[in-house]
Amino acid sequence: MEIISISYPFTNVAELAREKPIAIAIGHFDGVHRGHQNVIRQAVETARERGMLSAVMTFSPHPKEVLGHGDQYFSCLTPLDKKKELFAELGVDLVYVMRFDLIFAAVTPAEFVSGVLRPLGVSHAVVGFDFTFGNKGAGNATTLLELCGQEIGVSVVEPLYENGIKVSSTYTRESLERGDLAMANLLLGRPYEVTGTVVHGDGRGRTIGFPTANLELREPYVAPRLGVYAITAWIDGVPHRGVLNHGMKPTFNKSEIKPVMEANLFDFDDDIYGKQMTVQFKHFIRPEQKFGSIDQLIKQIAADAEQARLLNTDS
Repeated sequence: MEIISISYPFTNVAELAREKPIAIAIGHFDGVHRGHQNVIRQAVETARERGMLSAVMTFSPHPKEVLGHGDQYFSCLTPLDKKKELFAELGVDLVYVMRFDLIFAAVTPAEFVSGVLRPLGVSHAVVGFDFTFGNKGAGNATTLLELCGQEIGVSVVEPLYENGIKVSSTYTRESLERGDLAMANLLLGRPYEVTGTVVHGDGRGRTIGFPTANLELREPYVAPRLGVYAITAWIDGVPHRGVLNHGMKPTFNKSEIKPVMEANLFDFDDDIYGKQMTVQFKHFIRPEQKFGSIDQLIKQIAADAEQARLLNTDS
């Protein structure tokens, strides 16, 4: 899969030319959830059927970062690197990473078709039913159909529903934030995951018999509900089952304001400080709580670990 970073307006159209026409899925695709996957698969299938190259166009940074308040904290379900991995798994040939800035935000729907899709050699565009584009979201799927005319085919993918609820990035976020991990993972079609670096913590876990790997996230991920989770942690390509506490460590800290993620990996005691670790959230066990004594905390951690072992039987 080829990654192509582009910005508008294009300065050298000749460099963007490919040997075949392109069927492209367009969207930010945060989460690359099952609804997004349907859009991308449609582009891949169309490309294969018609002898085209399949492509995805995504945007970086997120439009909300550019168009929202400058100091607004923004979180993501899937950072760009993870999205690229997922696109590759779906069989995409090309990924266009369009720089989203104020210049690009100001393009009209017509300019998007004439100045972006046509120069890229797009012969077919696939979008979701709620797709909007152009300055202030002036264009939608119907607009795209009208502007593309006979020159560029357009497919509009209908929404996907789960238990009567539309699969969306918003609902996935809400599910994570309220602790409904099962629903979030169902919408995503895979376990929710975060990646970061293992850093030194306060060392208390080891003193009570449960050493932990403290994870410093490398991206502003959507934070799941504070609490305890059964997880699979990937280090150097190897999976390790474990239990993770995401919270403020209320038993020890009375003024902690930043939540932390601490993972206890089962049957594992290697030195992994400074290494990258990816945590897949498999099951939500319980909300975080404060204990009256260290003994109560130790008993609960042991119970959580046992439950995590029972729940997470696969890697």
